[in-house]
Amino acid sequence: MSTSLADHLRSLPDESLAALLQLRPDLVVPVPADVAALAIRAQSRVSVSRALDGLDQFTLQILDAARLTRDPVDGTTSVDGVLALATSGPNRPAPTAVRAAIDRLRARFLLYGAESALYLVGGMDEISPYPAGLGRPAAELDAHTAALCADPAKLRRTVLSAPPSARAILDRLAAGPPVGSVPPGALQAPAVGTKDEVPPDDTNGGAPTGSPVRWLVDHRLLVRVSGGKGGTAGMVELPREIGLLLRRETGPLGPLSSSPPEVVGPVREPKAADSAGAGQTMEVVRHTEALLEQLAAEPAPVLRSGGIGVRDLRRLARATGLDEPAAALLLEVAYAAGLTGEMDLPGSVGRYGADQQVLPTAGYEMWRAGSLAQRWEQLARAWLAMTRQVGLVGQRDDRDRPITVLSAEAERAGAPAARRSVLGVLADLEPASAPDVEEVLALLDWRAPRRSRGRETAHREVLTEAATLGVTGLGALTSYGRLLLAEATASEDDPSDDPLGLLTDTEDGGSAVRALDTLLPAPVDHFLLQADLTVVVPGPPEPALAAELDVVTEPESAGGASVHRVTTGSVRRALDAGYSADDLHDLFRRRSRTPVPQGLTYLVDDVARKHGGLRIGSAGAYLRSDDEALLAEVLADRRVEVLALRRLAPTVLVTPYQGGRLLSVLREAGYAPVAEDATGSTVLSRPKARRAPARGAVATRALDPLATPRLPLPRLLGVVEQIRRGDAVARAARRAPAIMRGGAPDGPVPAHGHHDALAVLQQAVRDKALVWVGYVDAHGATASRLVRPVSLGAGYLRAEDERTEMLHTFALHRITAAVLEG
Repeated sequence: MSTSLADHLRSLPDESLAALLQLRPDLVVPVPADVAALAIRAQSRVSVSRALDGLDQFTLQILDAARLTRDPVDGTTSVDGVLALATSGPNRPAPTAVRAAIDRLRARFLLYGAESALYLVGGMDEISPYPAGLGRPAAELDAHTAALCADPAKLRRTVLSAPPSARAILDRLAAGPPVGSVPPGALQAPAVGTKDEVPPDDTNGGAPTGSPVRWLVDHRLLVRVSGGKGGTAGMVELPREIGLLLRRETGPLGPLSSSPPEVVGPVREPKAADSAGAGQTMEVVRHTEALLEQLAAEPAPVLRSGGIGVRDLRRLARATGLDEPAAALLLEVAYAAGLTGEMDLPGSVGRYGADQQVLPTAGYEMWRAGSLAQRWEQLARAWLAMTRQVGLVGQRDDRDRPITVLSAEAERAGAPAARRSVLGVLADLEPASAPDVEEVLALLDWRAPRRSRGRETAHREVLTEAATLGVTGLGALTSYGRLLLAEATASEDDPSDDPLGLLTDTEDGGSAVRALDTLLPAPVDHFLLQADLTVVVPGPPEPALAAELDVVTEPESAGGASVHRVTTGSVRRALDAGYSADDLHDLFRRRSRTPVPQGLTYLVDDVARKHGGLRIGSAGAYLRSDDEALLAEVLADRRVEVLALRRLAPTVLVTPYQGGRLLSVLREAGYAPVAEDATGSTVLSRPKARRAPARGAVATRALDPLATPRLPLPRLLGVVEQIRRGDAVARAARRAPAIMRGGAPDGPVPAHGHHDALAVLQQAVRDKALVWVGYVDAHGATASRLVRPVSLGAGYLRAEDERTEMLHTFALHRITAAVLEG
């Protein structure tokens, strides 16, 4: 079969070969040496499995029809035979849809050859041993069952006589897969003279029927394929003929649908969905900034096993008003975006433990300086590309340990592909369509059943995370989310223009940023001062205004219009940071669109007048003031007796405690001291931000790190030309086959060429046959060995030597010949 496929590939024009490589890009990594190597790789189990993963449910069912209609002698089928089987059920698809599915299979060379003699690519039966969920023919399983199946009338009577409990088992196995396991002893009849302990069957009128599986085996409707004797568990299989009989109402291939399931979910107003999503993006950016500010103020220690502990996650969530799953998501996204990282503590020696802390990186400052849309895009791109499944946080791993934020246990290589699949389903629907979760899962199961089944939980988590991040609004994919997905997918499909991912970010951002900018309120550079000293910001503040508000006000509420308040503590904090009273008056006059309240002017002047009236130094610490009466008042104040102050001079007091203790006690007593250095200059108290080393974001990675990059057509044509040249050289330089030494007493038959030898080995793996393998050993000498091949892939042949009962591994490039025994 391999030689036939190689000959078929040689007969194709270059454009057809390039189209094959475009649909199956893994075939050119690395570039095959010749057409024969390409044919062998196209039939390898890994490559065929990847090709099947991208097919929809209907196309896979048509492939099963081709497998079921194969001729048992030459292994061929035909388009007419596939059409006849696919349209034999009650839900008959249109012949044009069946032919379109066959064309998709032929384009990927899962089927090849003429319409009247179609071949299936090798390795298909190893990947999926039960086509359409049907078992093997009865003749391959048991002679008595084959005789029963040869009499249709008797077979129908036997099936109709099955007790309800046994019939339920038959219907379950008929739906596929056709094999099932049974507990130990279930297939064993009770000993003579003993009572069968199987309880009565309620579905059979209360009459005991014994084990339903045993009844089916005894009546030849199921065939025991392994175990079942003594105390061992067993496996049973439903023969193909019985499965087809039970499927008479749905057809031999089961329910067929050439189109995806219909979505009945509502269609939102596009503007309403975009507005809801845009509002959520503002919240995401605000909460992310609040989380990172909390980390900057109090970095989270890294656990010895990696990640942030549960108590630190709860602390961060409580401080920012988030629930723990949302806080975990934003922490993971911020780390993926390069906004947080680990920093080693001084004197640390280990990789994990108290020697490391998680805190914002230097990239966080650049992120804060961007617009709301640019900041959101950086987070969203990181979420699309990060290989983390955040939904696992809080669950238990295999060793019953909790999975924490940023720990290695939450790493999943398939997470980007899951996000792309879910968002791709939403993107392919009518704009602003809002299907429910079950409809999305049904669409995913139809579009790529081999990839989606078993990943329903991950897909549900993607929908939840997309809503949290504002990628979706009111259950529908937003317009800017659609643009973001298109940009990320386009950069993955065609990386030739920017292979390193360095040109994805422009000064103004991409189309998603521009679309989101039109939905978000414009940043404001002013606020509204109220008589009660509240500051109302009527929109998202500009970065400069936000930095000023952080210093001079206390936040009270956030949202589209945020509210802050000027307090005595906030004014003193501004003075500590280097502002003067005139600076604050100028700030309020310049930024406020309403008159500055007189109370605010008095508050600033009053705090500024007291501010710095007392000066603190270290002596332990000293306290000095030009106001002798003020020092006398402090010295007589019983609230500061714990400082043990004593007078050194009319204007100087000292304490044995450090300056920080002196400063805090005096402020608690209602005074307004400031610290000074050794030269008498005021010490500014604005804290220096601690930052972790800069990290690169993951947003430039492909959405599916397991996927092979797709090459453009001109480059693929160049690859095809290289394969053609290699094939011409290999055929011209083909030498006479070598003779293997050793092995059978009379010597083996002359060996094949290398590509023919691999074809023989593939056939031997499928048939579990013995084969003579000729190879070149480590010393350069040729040798041969009689083995039974077990697997063939990843560049190696694994085979068992029955004489020594040892498993041997042969490098494929060292194999010179392969001949079946006999």
